[in-house]
Amino acid sequence: MSSTSQTVASNFIRTIIDADLASGKHRSIVTRFPPEPNGYLHVGHAKSICLNFGLAKDYQGKCNLRFDDTNPEKESEEYAQSIQDDVHWLGFQWNGEVRWASDYFEQLYQYAVELIKQGKAYVDDLTPEQMREYRGTLTLAGKNSPYRERSVEENFNLFARMRTGEFADGSRVLRAKIDMASGNINLRDPAIYRIRRAHHMRTGDAWCIYPMYDYTHCISDALEGITHSLCTLEFEDHRPLYDWVLDNITIPCHPRQYEFSRLELHYTITSKRKLLQLVNERRVSGWDDPRMPTISGMRRRGYTPKGIREFARLIGISKSNNTVDMGVLESAIREDLETKAARVMAVINPLKVLITNFVAGQTESREAGFHPQHPEFGARIVPFDQEIWIEADDFSEAPPAGWQRLTVGGEVRLRYSYVMRCDEVIKDAAGNAVELRCSIDAETLGKNPVGRKVKGVIHWLSCAHALPAEIRLYDRLFTVPEPDADKEIDFCTYLNPDSLTTAQGWVETCVKGAAPETRYQFERLGYFCTDRRDHRPGKLVFNRTVTLKDSWAKEQG
Repeated sequence: MSSTSQTVASNFIRTIIDADLASGKHRSIVTRFPPEPNGYLHVGHAKSICLNFGLAKDYQGKCNLRFDDTNPEKESEEYAQSIQDDVHWLGFQWNGEVRWASDYFEQLYQYAVELIKQGKAYVDDLTPEQMREYRGTLTLAGKNSPYRERSVEENFNLFARMRTGEFADGSRVLRAKIDMASGNINLRDPAIYRIRRAHHMRTGDAWCIYPMYDYTHCISDALEGITHSLCTLEFEDHRPLYDWVLDNITIPCHPRQYEFSRLELHYTITSKRKLLQLVNERRVSGWDDPRMPTISGMRRRGYTPKGIREFARLIGISKSNNTVDMGVLESAIREDLETKAARVMAVINPLKVLITNFVAGQTESREAGFHPQHPEFGARIVPFDQEIWIEADDFSEAPPAGWQRLTVGGEVRLRYSYVMRCDEVIKDAAGNAVELRCSIDAETLGKNPVGRKVKGVIHWLSCAHALPAEIRLYDRLFTVPEPDADKEIDFCTYLNPDSLTTAQGWVETCVKGAAPETRYQFERLGYFCTDRRDHRPGKLVFNRTVTLKDSWAKEQG
């Protein structure tokens, strides 16, 4: 084990790797991350990325990025590029060039021919419906196809003709000849090739037959010299087929597959099919919608690579159920942002205040640092003027017990500025407060008032200096922890109607030139990020990344 990995929490996979290295079974490790380019990666994939690339880094090994591009109708270059971008953004680099299952199409074909020549694969003419009928059930053994005993010569001839496009799509498949009575349905003569005339993004129309995932994956691992093939628990029953294929072809390397529990995150979903449904039905603005659990969505929302990596470390790797509350992820992000996000002031729900005793040229502004623990972040002047914005929520005419913000006749400290007293409320025809008339204690700039204590501190902005901004307040996408738990109820039923609220607010002028993906703490409001798509000079757009505290848990309690 490397010295680096000594600081990392152990798990059963690390224990296996330690034993393999200690025994000399492997001199170094090679892992891989093998996504299908048929959608954007989500938080569950982030866990797998951190595992595979993290192990390679900790043990000074290698991790390949390999696309399983065997289903051309659902795959695209857009998805492939997004996956590469996500891996890089999370802080990892794959070994060598990007690999593709299609790189091995000719070798995969020849290995299928080898199985045919050994009498271990046959071409089957059953329809998909007949194949399902012949397969049997969990309690009833399957039965042999009437085409199972075709001769080697006939199978070889038919398979070659499948390749040349002589037969219609779906009319024939190549099946491994294993055991139709096996207790493991995956071993009941699984299909390993099907006919599908679909244009492939890398091989074009060179192939009209494509290998199945279970067949392709293990051979790709072996060709790449993978030592530890890590996948989620739903593939545990597929491991005997993984081993059977490698045991029955002439290939020098036999990787071992190990399974760990997949990540299920409360208040969201991690089904690529259902995420695609949300996109296609326009229930979200796209794969990178900041409410989505996709890596690109989390990135756009303002989550940090370090925070996501820390989340993956916190939840750990095991074979037991890995359902995690959203608060764990938000806490990891919050902790990372605490140390690196500059503090500025913004007002989301503005209420105007007129300072009645403001004296031009005499009433002063103060300098404020961008972070209390990081003086190297620098400072800026927070300008004070006769008219200021405060949060409407920070004023109440009939405050509850314990209220420490502004009320008529009460005082608060303006952050980085004076103590201010509310003297009068101006209301509209409906009785709503539209402006406050307040006065400041001119002796309280940078010091406490004499003879009294002022407990409340509120944030504010000078009306003359503040910049308008679109502020998007994101919340959880669903109203229940497990929106797809009941298969009888459409998961969209539980979409949170308040998952996005857009406000027209105000921000300090110091953020004017902020680049996309710049993160801030808006004091007292939360952590926010400039939107990487819509934010630009002249149009400031901020996404709420996470609140300062876990307010959701309190609301639900």
